[in-house]
Amino acid sequence: MGTGHAHGRGAPAGHAGARHRWRLRVAFALIAAFFAVELVFALLSGSLALLSDAGHMASDVVALGAALVATTVATRPDFTGRRTYGSYRAEILASGLAVLLMLGVASYVVVEAIGRIGDPVEVQTGPMIIVGAIGLGVNLAALLLLRGGSTESLNVKGAYLEVTADTAGSVGVLAAGWLVAATDNAIWDTVVALAIGIFVAIRAVILGRQVLAVLAQHVPDSVDIDEVTTDLAAIPGVRDVHDLHLWTLTSGMLVATAHLVSDEGAQTPDLLEGAKEVLRDKHGVLHATLQVEPARSRECHELDW
Repeated sequence: MGTGHAHGRGAPAGHAGARHRWRLRVAFALIAAFFAVELVFALLSGSLALLSDAGHMASDVVALGAALVATTVATRPDFTGRRTYGSYRAEILASGLAVLLMLGVASYVVVEAIGRIGDPVEVQTGPMIIVGAIGLGVNLAALLLLRGGSTESLNVKGAYLEVTADTAGSVGVLAAGWLVAATDNAIWDTVVALAIGIFVAIRAVILGRQVLAVLAQHVPDSVDIDEVTTDLAAIPGVRDVHDLHLWTLTSGMLVATAHLVSDEGAQTPDLLEGAKEVLRDKHGVLHATLQVEPARSRECHELDW
């Protein structure tokens, strides 16, 4: 039997979260600065819509801070010898924290909005509109920053979704301020706050499903496991492929293991090199552990999981 490890070009340096850390830093500074302003004016104006948006801003500050810490931890070398996969999963855990924060904020806003229905509430629309407009500008700037990394890093995507929800919240605050001013009815503030809470919850569930898929080591949606099997089996000298497992270690870093059954006379180094090229170039797998078994060998038995 022969075994080999296939590595993509510069796997650690290619960590998606690390490449886009600067985006998280700038977005964190923008969101944190505006959060303090929005919270003060939310309390002064008595607007639940503005307060709900400030609450979501607070979750953004925590989530972006956790994302920054995670991308730093994920790229640190391991000197203990016990983290054989490094600390790359820190990014996924930070994304999970973002999900929990979003769900917590959404639940609070929905409960508060329902509790306000029927109660007389006085809302100052001037601060709502001004702060909502400033918040919209801040969120749009953060969105432009984070959009570039949201397709590569689940960590950045979590931050991007948080800011997307905040952008919708700012639009909602502007709409609520205008409607309350136009109708002199504070119910619009409650309605918009409720809508923001529901929207945030939906975005959290979407991201949460992706986080769970990574933690459960599912095959990524971008990869067809049957196609990978077919491509490996098509390598000259490979008779069969089994025990193929493929999962995401962290965003932009796919990992695979497989057993390749070789034909008589096939050269193990050639099979390993061919499999490495197929996995890396056709399917984006940065790290693969491969085992080559001669067809006559009886030492390996396919696992039943």
